[in-house]
Amino acid sequence: MKNILKLTLAVVCVMFSTSLFAQKIGRITSNEIVFTMPETIEAQKQVEAFEKELQGQYETIMVEANTKYQEFQKNYDTMTDAVKQLKEKEIMELQNRLTEFQKAAGADIQKKSAELMQPIIEKANKAVQDVAKAGGYSVILETGSMVYFDEATVKDITPDVKAKLGIDPNAKPVQPAAATQAAQ
Repeated sequence: MKNILKLTLAVVCVMFSTSLFAQKIGRITSNEIVFTMPETIEAQKQVEAFEKELQGQYETIMVEANTKYQEFQKNYDTMTDAVKQLKEKEIMELQNRLTEFQKAAGADIQKKSAELMQPIIEKANKAVQDVAKAGGYSVILETGSMVYFDEATVKDITPDVKAKLGIDPNAKPVQPAAATQAAQ
């Protein structure tokens, strides 16, 4: 009985190790895929336009704060203590508004970038899955997270995924915008 159990266990181990080695493994560089997609360039343009809009609003508040501060300095000697306190309070409130605006704008830019990049990333992931299924791959790994891989046994399917997306496989990725990078 013990011999049958040992034999069964040995057969299972051999079958498991054989099936493990029979798996096809591929690798991708997802950033290269995403940042060569035309949709990414358009998303970056939209994020940059949004940033410029927010920058304009920030500058408007900044001009208001500078004007009040210069007016405060110019008329300081002629103001009563009560007026000085009121003007100081106004200037502090404007500085607080600027700080809060900067925080909110940063969060809004990240949100906008993530919102625009999400469908692009989903489209790239779908293309990876399609290429993996069509090629019979059981595992696809991210190139940047691997310490070592054998080029002969782990195929780079990045060019295949680019081709699936209609992108020239030799196309170089665009430089990611700071906000777009933060969304990833």
